Amino acid sequence: MTTKTNSPVAAGSIVVPYGHVIGNEKWRGSEIAQGLQGRIRLIFEDDLGLVDFHISNRICILYISEADLVAGDEFKRRLVRFRNASSLGGVVIVEKTQISDQYFLAVQKLVVLELGMVLLPVGNQGEASQLIIQLVREQSKDHSSNPFLHKQRSRLAEPSVFRTVQQIPGVGKTKALLLLQQFGSIHRLCNASVEELELVVGQTAAQQIYTFLCS
Repeated sequence: MTTKTNSPVAAGSIVVPYGHVIGNEKWRGSEIAQGLQGRIRLIFEDDLGLVDFHISNRICILYISEADLVAGDEFKRRLVRFRNASSLGGVVIVEKTQISDQYFLAVQKLVVLELGMVLLPVGNQGEASQLIIQLVREQSKDHSSNPFLHKQRSRLAEPSVFRTVQQIPGVGKTKALLLLQQFGSIHRLCNASVEELELVVGQTAAQQIYTFLCS
């Protein structure tokens, strides 16, 4: 699936009806679209810019396929353009396969640490459609707020951020939970000192985490 170079859609310029998903026209007929249709109300638009799917007026999904990862750095430029030009909350779904696994760590650091967006790995488009349905349903439980703002600990943000923190070397489920309880967001975690980390996870894990986040 190729990516376009046009500008991202600004927050508020797309109105997403409650319980719907608005998809970029380029995804019509795709495995993701087929997985969504019949389970959620999917509308296609051809002017979404860099965005692949809108799940609310202010939260959208950017999809990075295995082919995008292998093809080169265009997907990185796309993500940077989106972050620089958009006030939307971006969720990046990345195909992590045997072929693309070698690129995943670099993508993770770009998306989470440099751009401050949520990253969720999937194995294929079928898994992606299931994830989008889950995100929409979770958001529907509390659709009055933006669940991806760092200051808010909503039901949607917690599982996605929790999975991301677990992917840091030396961090498992228990340490990820402790870190999020202490720091509240990935942004604050990235700015934590070794000493602050040690108080939560101990010296060895703290050094691993600090080295990863600062490298």
